[in-house]
Amino acid sequence: MNIRERNLAVWRFLLLPLVFLTVALLGGLRVGAERQNFIFIPPPLVCLILASLLMLLFLRGRLVFFGDWISHDFPILTNAANAVTLMTLFFASAQALNSVLPESGFLFWLFSFFFLWTLWNNLFSEFDAKRLLRSLAVLFGTAFLLKHLILAAFAAPEESGWYKLINYIFEGIPRTVLGIPNFAPATGYISFFALALYVLGLVSLPFAAIEPIQENEKVRRIKLESHESGAESLESKETNQIQESEVKSLKSIEANSTPDSRLQTHD
Repeated sequence: MNIRERNLAVWRFLLLPLVFLTVALLGGLRVGAERQNFIFIPPPLVCLILASLLMLLFLRGRLVFFGDWISHDFPILTNAANAVTLMTLFFASAQALNSVLPESGFLFWLFSFFFLWTLWNNLFSEFDAKRLLRSLAVLFGTAFLLKHLILAAFAAPEESGWYKLINYIFEGIPRTVLGIPNFAPATGYISFFALALYVLGLVSLPFAAIEPIQENEKVRRIKLESHESGAESLESKETNQIQESEVKSLKSIEANSTPDSRLQTHD
């Protein structure tokens, strides 16, 4: 095993699951506004459903090739470790959604419907890995800005510009009905860090596959065999060309020789 394969194995079996587990922990972490205490909020059922759609979208968009992670050609321990990594990816997706969705109220269901509609439509669209990552970055980034910038400003005690705007839009509706969170500003920083780690893990998924290394070895072996066979065929072609040229030269000599010359040679 060379250095590249060793580093790839460390990232695949150790660091990548650790990244997704960190996202799963930070995605449900909140900081109380009054006591500044940590509050852990488990993902609701909607987040698990949306995370399942995300896993299907990863397969549909070819961000994750299932055969590169679980295969009968791999040892049992390798398949078990890869299954754990995919499980951490699922829970990290659920908690990443949990970090950008409001905790309750009308806005929770509005955000959930927005995610559900977008992910469901993406399942029937043509996607590659790059387009899928860009789409998810825009989707999560928009939800993050709405929750932790605009809605958090509305929940703040001081009347900022965002507070006046949201208050004008939802005038007469109680804040408890909307489900606007009342957490400390540190919650937004934690969510931002969790989403950054989540995107980092998603970007590294195609590079963490075992199959590309094996494919490169196969390609090198096939190229070497084709090169050897090509050299042998080239050598045989050159030999055949030499023999054909000798036969043609002999035939041309016999055809060009006159009967008198043949008689003189016979005498």
